[in-house]
Amino acid sequence: MTAHPSTEVLTYSLGPVQTNCFIAVDGESRSCVVIDPAWEGDRLAQEITRRSLTLRAILITHAHFDHIGGCAELLAHHPAPLYLHPADLPLWSVDGGASFFGLSIEPLPPAGEAFEDDMHVRCGQLDFRVMLLPGHTPGHVGLLEAERGWLFSGDVLFAGSIGRTDLPGGDYATLMASIRTRLMTLPDSTIVYSGHGPETTIGRERLTNPFITENWE
Repeated sequence: MTAHPSTEVLTYSLGPVQTNCFIAVDGESRSCVVIDPAWEGDRLAQEITRRSLTLRAILITHAHFDHIGGCAELLAHHPAPLYLHPADLPLWSVDGGASFFGLSIEPLPPAGEAFEDDMHVRCGQLDFRVMLLPGHTPGHVGLLEAERGWLFSGDVLFAGSIGRTDLPGGDYATLMASIRTRLMTLPDSTIVYSGHGPETTIGRERLTNPFITENWE
């Protein structure tokens, strides 16, 4: 894995369930992408402005409300393409299910760009490969920056745990297949930036995550 001092990942835990939002920065071009603007879009916008960055894209791992609640405010300050997998459009159309939990979010803009499995989204030196990882939601994706060894796993894989599958569109067998066939094929050194909780690595989860070790075939 090559060191790139001009690139960095900024992490913010935001909203009612402390969802991780990430700003991935390419220092050379002074551009960035925001991954899952969970909440407090104004705060994220201010951070981008304070650092004199240009927002190139908003990348949504999946359309649950706690991962999209800051989209409208962020886009009001920094217009940019917004990417979402089409299989999560029904969830997007109902504000990510916020009302199911007695919450509301700012009205969402139309979802613009469609993720496709194995497509690439670039931002300066950064190159994110889209990995379709259904199971938590039908259109859940992970975002892999392979050269730097970054994986943004959304709510599929956590430190010591996995995503829930009891919400509409969730399926445990599908989730485990996504983890086994796609994530566990990545190098052990890959840093996992999860949707909730601390970062981890593929190697650590391969060895210690009980959902993986107890279900390995």
